[in-house]
Amino acid sequence: FLVYYVVIFQCQWPEVKGGAQGGETQAPTSVLKAIILADTHLLGEIKGHWLDKLRREWQMERSFQTALWLLQPDIVFILGDVFDEGKWSSPQAWADDVRRFQKMFRCPVSTELVVVVGNHDIGFHYEMTAYKVNRFEKVFNFTSGKLITRKGINFVLVNSVAMEGDGCALCRASEAKLLALSHQLNCSQQETNHSDKRCSNVEKLPASEPILLQHYPLYRKSDIECSGEDSAPPEEKKIPFKEKYDVLSKEASQKLMWWFHPRLVLSGHTHSSCEVLHAGKILEVSVPSFSWRNRNNPSFIMGSITPTDFSLQKCFLPYESRVFTTYCAAGALLVILLLAHFQLLTPPFYFAQHLISKHKA
Repeated sequence: FLVYYVVIFQCQWPEVKGGAQGGETQAPTSVLKAIILADTHLLGEIKGHWLDKLRREWQMERSFQTALWLLQPDIVFILGDVFDEGKWSSPQAWADDVRRFQKMFRCPVSTELVVVVGNHDIGFHYEMTAYKVNRFEKVFNFTSGKLITRKGINFVLVNSVAMEGDGCALCRASEAKLLALSHQLNCSQQETNHSDKRCSNVEKLPASEPILLQHYPLYRKSDIECSGEDSAPPEEKKIPFKEKYDVLSKEASQKLMWWFHPRLVLSGHTHSSCEVLHAGKILEVSVPSFSWRNRNNPSFIMGSITPTDFSLQKCFLPYESRVFTTYCAAGALLVILLLAHFQLLTPPFYFAQHLISKHKA
């Protein structure tokens, strides 16, 4: 219980500089403090063993609640694959999974929770149905092409599963919303004296370049260029990614970059960390899994964001191997103390046994 406080207490919010005019550090009130995590994969009733489920969910709940208490973010983003079996769970199983999620990831009034859809929540494209999409949207108030503006910062939520590009009904509706939002954002970034009839009746938004939030990463060949202790293992980095399965297709990725010209893209899905620079200027950060079931060293991203700049810092959670080492050491010490108490130790432990007997006397 205490190890989460010890570890997360060492994480600090990154400082973000002001605009190009002065380069001074922004005032705390003008900076949005955001926590970004991904791929919690709450186990379901079919594949989830009760003991595995109990331990993993306790770990994630303690980590999340500790992070909220110590760091006090303004907003939390979860980038999809909230559930492991949402793609095929029954209504009753779905309701149970949602209830457990709401208990684990409860937030105080001062912190907003925003959840993006992933392929394990509604299925891959060939499994995705209107029923699954609607029940996710109902619980999490999510729609593809939804805009969230906080402190003058524009966040665009994308249903990347619906970016298949095959003209399916759900795909067409999702792309239509994104295209309309793109038009609104582009009009908002134009100069006020710029006369454009297409923008005359458009409701203006803050003129801040948007940040894209989605589950699938934008297209990249593999993780070969990724580095860091929480990047993919060396043997996995060389494996080419499949379009529309591991990453978005080239076409869908180009559409999103053309439509929104984002200053930052945040994604999940791969369970490993990676930073990629698209077109030489658009930074994408793939957020590793938040679950110890997927990684020995889970983490989340802490972001200090303003309308013109951002700064990201990674906060690692306790290593699974170190936690088990601590358990084993504590268990061994407890066994030794019990044997000493009952005077069952072999000669090398006589000294400790003598001390315990003397203390009892």
